[in-house]
Amino acid sequence: MKRFTAETADPDTIVAELLHGGGAVAISGLFSPDDIAEARAIVMAHSETESQKVTHFQGAAEQDGKIALQRRVWNLLAKGEVFSRMAAHPALMDILRKFLGTEFIMGSIAANRILPGGPGQEPHVDYPYWDFHRPETHPTGFNGSFPMNAQVSVILDPFTEESGATAYVPGSQKELRYPTKEDRFYERCARMLGEPGDVALFYGVTWHCAMPNRSEHDRSAILIQYLPKWVKPMEDMPAALPQAFIDQASPDMRQLLGLNYPYPEVLDAARAGNAEGRA
Repeated sequence: MKRFTAETADPDTIVAELLHGGGAVAISGLFSPDDIAEARAIVMAHSETESQKVTHFQGAAEQDGKIALQRRVWNLLAKGEVFSRMAAHPALMDILRKFLGTEFIMGSIAANRILPGGPGQEPHVDYPYWDFHRPETHPTGFNGSFPMNAQVSVILDPFTEESGATAYVPGSQKELRYPTKEDRFYERCARMLGEPGDVALFYGVTWHCAMPNRSEHDRSAILIQYLPKWVKPMEDMPAALPQAFIDQASPDMRQLLGLNYPYPEVLDAARAGNAEGRA
């Protein structure tokens, strides 16, 4: 995985790597130790006290009764201002404007905490590609001529091979299909290794999965999903946020929440001026 710093994170270079290279990059220096400590403390508190929340791709975890060892914390924007800073970091915004268009949105922001002994996931691709194991549900000719997803993992605990750092198959984003057993994922995969504060940015159609945590410490990260403005978000964030948050949101945050994109709307009730402008 190619590595960049906050100073060397050139958007054109990174977009080329996401599309035509390995499909994933690492960026260091975006977040301070204080940011990471604050975010981690919030995640730890909520993942200890809240009931188990829905997760995806746990597979054998549920069968083995280990689901409590992998925990999600949702609706992070309402749980601390640090998460808004992470989601709308200027360096990430610049890269994502190149990758997904200038009016891209955020589809989800959540924390994933895998405790020691926690299981991994099955290899998969991310929303809106993630149900491509049922290709008949997608349009004919569905292809990768343009991206419909970018994923950001802000690392809160050391991501090592022992702690279950995300595994991925470099170049698999060019396949644009769901991985199968015949793809020998575990024989071909690399790891998204990093230290707290590092960011793993990858094209979500790259084959990937969390690996089992065989270390003696947690393996936690903030997971942020970004989408083109016209892709239906996975998480209805505005509905979960207090009105005060919406009223005070910065222009970048309003964009990320999809508040600048009017559709769907009831066009029969739209003002004439608006309707004429969209004709």
